[in-house]
Amino acid sequence: MFYVYVLQSEKDQGLYIGYTTDLKGRLSQHQAGEARATVARYPFELIYYEAYLMEEDATGRERFLKSGSGRKYLDKQLKHHFAAYPRRETA
Repeated sequence: MFYVYVLQSEKDQGLYIGYTTDLKGRLSQHQAGEARATVARYPFELIYYEAYLMEEDATGRERFLKSGSGRKYLDKQLKHHFAAYPRRETA
């Protein structure tokens, strides 16, 4: 399985979107500050994930979620979460 996931930083409320084949292991790396891409922004909360059978589908979804349209999708999909835990707006 291939997982696309969204984390929200408890430090700056920003989002991190990634994909992996080992969701539990990757989350542990993020939480331990072992992931180079997020070390300055941890700890994180997992707020969303999707599972795919094909890697190409997962990487395509990751690219979409990182786009402006993807961010709007997440805003709609997670509107109750973001009402309680507002995310940092990006410039």
